[in-house]
Amino acid sequence: MTIGQRYVRFAEREARGVSAAYERLACFVSRDEKLLGLLGTLPEAKQQPNLLFGVVRLLGGPVDDPAAFGDYVLANWSTVEAEVRARVTQTNEAGRCAVLLPLLAALPQPLALLEVGASAGLCLYPDRYAYRYAGSDGSPGGHLIGAGEPVLDCVVTNLTPPDHRPEVVWRAGLDLNPLDVTEPADVAWLDALIWPEHEHRRDRLRAAAAVAAADPPLLVRGDLVDDLPALAARAPADATLVVFHTSVLYLVPAPRRAAFTEAVRGLPGHWIANEGPSVLPYAALPQPPSDLHLNVLALDGQPLAWTRGHGQEITWFG
Repeated sequence: MTIGQRYVRFAEREARGVSAAYERLACFVSRDEKLLGLLGTLPEAKQQPNLLFGVVRLLGGPVDDPAAFGDYVLANWSTVEAEVRARVTQTNEAGRCAVLLPLLAALPQPLALLEVGASAGLCLYPDRYAYRYAGSDGSPGGHLIGAGEPVLDCVVTNLTPPDHRPEVVWRAGLDLNPLDVTEPADVAWLDALIWPEHEHRRDRLRAAAAVAAADPPLLVRGDLVDDLPALAARAPADATLVVFHTSVLYLVPAPRRAAFTEAVRGLPGHWIANEGPSVLPYAALPQPPSDLHLNVLALDGQPLAWTRGHGQEITWFG
């Protein structure tokens, strides 16, 4: 797949109906030979739309007008390139806890959570957030669970939402470049990765960051294969270990994904994956309810539901 095709795919599969600004930008980049030429000088992992757009937002560049965006990137390429090469996409969307909660609440309590690709660790607090589930027809699918901020909204289909939050007694994250929510520069990068129109996600980021900053998790800089067993061994023995990840493994080369799968299956406890359908080897999957349902939620390798990327919807397999 060419760089231009990747940007078209991003526009059609990820941005359409979610971010008009990013859909326009991705379509524009896919047709601009100068921008495509510059992107072609980067490693493949650094060519992704989310990374380029997030860096331009971080630098204060324009993302509402494609032509102005293109002019900015061309005029400031050395700065843009340096930031793109130095950074990785680390979207830390607390909203994804809403699709994890049905599994977390059903496991033997209490839990010891270990998130792979944790970024700043905002998804390590499913016991601290409030949840509001609704049925796919707009009718209530479950009452409000918990109290406080942020409140995570999620539409559910073929599923009765849980009526309680999990009990978490230990939380830790593993990341090649963990972020610190007490550092304004790290929070600014998380903010830059939120798509332009999504003010509700910016509000949610601030609320979730406040929760994490009040009781920071254990975040370890390390590799998801080499350093996973040692971190898992630090979990309390009287808690159910749950290793989980959301929209992380697509960034990992296939051989390392296979090695991670082998490593996590060798640990005690449970494994929750929320990744694209081509990322992990599932034998057969039902048709997704829409093009916006990009991830498959699985427990211990068994696929159970389709989810949307920011945790706003879950459709249990019927």
